[in-house]
Amino acid sequence: MARSALTREEVLVAAAGLVRQHGPQTLTMRKLAAELGTAVTSIYWHVGNRESLLDALVERTVQEMGTLRPAGRGPAARIVSVARGLRRELRARPHLIAMVHERGLTERMFLPAQRALVHEVHAAGLRGARAADAVRAVQFHTVGFLLVERNRERSPVQSPGEGDLWGGSTAGGDLALARSLARPADPDRLFATSLRALVVGLLAGSGPSEGDRG
Repeated sequence: MARSALTREEVLVAAAGLVRQHGPQTLTMRKLAAELGTAVTSIYWHVGNRESLLDALVERTVQEMGTLRPAGRGPAARIVSVARGLRRELRARPHLIAMVHERGLTERMFLPAQRALVHEVHAAGLRGARAADAVRAVQFHTVGFLLVERNRERSPVQSPGEGDLWGGSTAGGDLALARSLARPADPDRLFATSLRALVVGLLAGSGPSEGDRG
């Protein structure tokens, strides 16, 4: 029996879930109807055809990416929180983000995060080209880090691996460094470390920074 009182939002939530799991190429109206326990005609009534559904999913993703809110004491901590939130949201919906990019809406999607960063770099005392450079540096660092992260996750098992390549001689006699590089990288810790270093450098000399650690 087909379910009743289906809403457009329920259709979009279910469709987004299927795209997250399997990618947009596997999303069909029939599969979506089965997921929702309804008739295919009901799906069409709520969202139109498949292309209209994909457009609605893209628009929904753009809106969701606008919910990032800075947190923390002081501009530096708040800038870090925006970048962390951006990485988290991008990681959570790779297929949907790819759809946004394919439809030419990437810059619009990033605008809310950029505006949040602008507010914080202004609060730190940066203006003009220096403020713009800071905003873009944080955005590019976050997106670039994520791309490297995904490539490493998708790569086949390496032979030789990092553990085989790093020893005392290749590390210039620094055995502690060799041991560290031989271990798998911790992406979360590395992102936080590199991001903080970048933000501190960008804000250096911009004004008081009390409470900006975080």
